[in-house]
Amino acid sequence: MTKQLCLGGFMRPICLHTAWWRHPSAPTLANFNWPVIRSLAQKLEHACFDAVFTADHLAVMPMPPNALKRSGTITSYDPLVMLSAIAACTDRIGLIATGTTSYEDPYLLARRFASLDHLSGGRAGWNIVTTVNPEAALNFGLETALRHAERYERAEEFFDVVTGLWDGWSDHALVMDKETGVFSDLDKIRPLNHKGKFFSVKGPLNIARPVQGWPVIALAGASEEARDMAARSADLVFGNARSIETGRAFYRDVKSRAVAAGRNPDHVKILPANQVYVGRTRAEALAKKRYMDDLVHVDSNIPNLSIRLGVDCSKFDPDKPLPELPHTEQGQGNQREWAALARREGLTVRELAKRAAESGTGEMVGTASEIADQMEEWLMTEACDGFIVVFYTVPDGYDDFVTMVVPELQRRGLFRTRYEGATLRENIGLPRPKSPLD
Repeated sequence: MTKQLCLGGFMRPICLHTAWWRHPSAPTLANFNWPVIRSLAQKLEHACFDAVFTADHLAVMPMPPNALKRSGTITSYDPLVMLSAIAACTDRIGLIATGTTSYEDPYLLARRFASLDHLSGGRAGWNIVTTVNPEAALNFGLETALRHAERYERAEEFFDVVTGLWDGWSDHALVMDKETGVFSDLDKIRPLNHKGKFFSVKGPLNIARPVQGWPVIALAGASEEARDMAARSADLVFGNARSIETGRAFYRDVKSRAVAAGRNPDHVKILPANQVYVGRTRAEALAKKRYMDDLVHVDSNIPNLSIRLGVDCSKFDPDKPLPELPHTEQGQGNQREWAALARREGLTVRELAKRAAESGTGEMVGTASEIADQMEEWLMTEACDGFIVVFYTVPDGYDDFVTMVVPELQRRGLFRTRYEGATLRENIGLPRPKSPLD
């Protein structure tokens, strides 16, 4: 059987292109407009996407005022609240929300994701992030953000607590015997009694075991710590490879780490993000990209590059190559990927900054056949197991992909024409974790 792609749609912010909201067809408040969001989620479900994926920010982005005032990310819904609403108007598409391990409480997060999994009939996913934005720390009573190594140490313990709470329920704990009056078998519900460096949690969780056992676990990042954690714990790994060669290297590395951790590598799906421009001709697709990129104001360029690299780029000479970068406590893998792009293509700081404002991900541009060719090559040469599709604007970016690219992928047998299962794990082909109490 032909390998098939796993496809996720990036939906929060509604698009990643800095100027998405300036496109003439875009509702300027689409990022904060429930009817628009509902219609987009239903559109992706009709196209049989595996899941919608929602990012999150716990502070406004750290940009100078001239750049921040141009950013459509300044207002958006809490992802779990938004996905709970989407759950009520969809039936099969997965619902992956970002939840931070740096500023959340593990008991509350475990309870909320279990709730989403039950409300959606088993379609929830948790994207684990350690939150690199230094402004977020100031919103949680801290003066500075945690250092990189400490963020991941906390994340490992956080993950153990959350999954331990989910595992504290047997699938058969709810007896609900009307004759005897016994609602639950307390021998099949156990406290966690966790005491660690960062958390002390007694448990048990006061909601039954999630439909999927655990919601699908996703993780993004390319640092050594992120790769190790993904290989041990993640079902989906969101990458940011900007070339097929770096995609293959990342794929091999994470899969080999998964094998070393005793896992089946087929149960660790690698999904790089790509912003897609598709047209009836290649010239039309390129024109769409040029049009969007011309909408990006110059004030947005350097601040966006600073976010990608985790350093203040305003001090660099814009017309010279990117200098050697200092160590960052923020996104280390992201910094390496962008620095590699600059070296590979010989870009100046100004040219790289323009790329950073236009898209924070890789890009695919061409006809539906050309986009399908690229996706097929990535899949068949083990650069990925699928993609997080990033749409350049709304609704045009969504409409272009689902009406042109999806049918071409389906024609080639590279993508489903209907959902195979009822849960996100079933549709992606992932096993359901067993409770240790069963």
